[in-house]
Amino acid sequence: MSRKQQLHRPGPQPGPPADDTGCAILHVDMDAFFVSVELLERPELRGRPVIVGGAGPRGVVSAASYEARGFGVHSAMPMTRARRLCPQAVVLPPDHGKYSRVSAAVFEIFRSVTPLVEGLSLDEAFLDVAGARRRLGRPAVIAQLIRDQVRDQQGITCSVGVASTKFVAKLASTRCKPDGLLVVPADGVVDFLHPLPVAALWGVGERTEQTLTRLGLRTVGQLAQVPPATLQRELGNALGAHLHELAWGRDPREVDPHTPDKSIGAEETFDTDIDDPEVIRRELLRLAEKVGARLRESGNAGRTVSVKLRMADFKTITRARTLSEPTDLARVIYITARELYEAAGLERVRLRLVGVRVENLSPAGEAPRQLAFDEPANGWREAEQAMDQVAHRFGRGAVRPAALVRRAADGDGRDGRGRGQ
Repeated sequence: MSRKQQLHRPGPQPGPPADDTGCAILHVDMDAFFVSVELLERPELRGRPVIVGGAGPRGVVSAASYEARGFGVHSAMPMTRARRLCPQAVVLPPDHGKYSRVSAAVFEIFRSVTPLVEGLSLDEAFLDVAGARRRLGRPAVIAQLIRDQVRDQQGITCSVGVASTKFVAKLASTRCKPDGLLVVPADGVVDFLHPLPVAALWGVGERTEQTLTRLGLRTVGQLAQVPPATLQRELGNALGAHLHELAWGRDPREVDPHTPDKSIGAEETFDTDIDDPEVIRRELLRLAEKVGARLRESGNAGRTVSVKLRMADFKTITRARTLSEPTDLARVIYITARELYEAAGLERVRLRLVGVRVENLSPAGEAPRQLAFDEPANGWREAEQAMDQVAHRFGRGAVRPAALVRRAADGDGRDGRGRGQ
């Protein structure tokens, strides 16, 4: 069994909730979220191995149903390997717009319970329900309420960990998947943690795990008995102290409902390496359109535009430029990304992946927005807002820049483009 499978294998389904006194932190995690959303429209696939991800030769698994996971398939695995492990699996292309819409509805359920919601991704969040106890009941009752509402309103399931700290709550939700609820009592944290493998601790990657194994430390309990000074000597001051605290269940971090998105981006891995600058520029345009739409949907604008360029030998470079004002306009993002690509001197170099990202985000309503280059103040903004409205009604791709329409018309559009996100 792989390290990943050991950390994420379903734990025993709990019986009646344990004592939740002092356990105001919930970690809610959707079960196989992308797959679950797809099955809402494809109910005939329930019970079968289903994989969401790019179907090309360089595609990557975005999500796998629990039936597919039973064959060893997991997210971030190359699709070619996933197909070898589970040739009978049904592979579906990802639809991030659809996942975002369901995620927004799920987060509305969270916020109806408490304003203290810290989103970690589309499908998981921390909640502090201390202030909701008088209105809704004990934390375990609130956790079950959330599970019921997610199932009834969205038709998908989630797993919830209930604990006194964020770290333990997240571990609890992992151990009770899928479709589970697990309470770790405040006075039972050590008993819960110490039998787990050291890889369960935040901050323990494969290299750190190898170091700990070399020291004979395979469980959290074994690590907890090592003096902090020894851990700091072997792992460094910060990591050694951090792991010692976690091993005893100490995690002072509070739920932060104001954690902003750090960046919004998109990237594309080509099915075959591309050295045609015009194809690369069209791909940068497509990615800029996607990033601009995501920015506007999230209500953010950003000042820093970056490009990611990965060559055929996997060497990767990034280039970035900070604008004078924040922007959420695809035209500005594209022109900046194109200039960064051209300045990188890779116009005749074969690329396997390109990416566009906007960072240094701020709420769009609170900051002036960068105008499109050499354009009136309202022309491109009105055009892109109109595209957003069409996309919302008819789906992304119903209206596109002419350059992208031409690409699809030329030779049925097969220019080597593969997996995107």
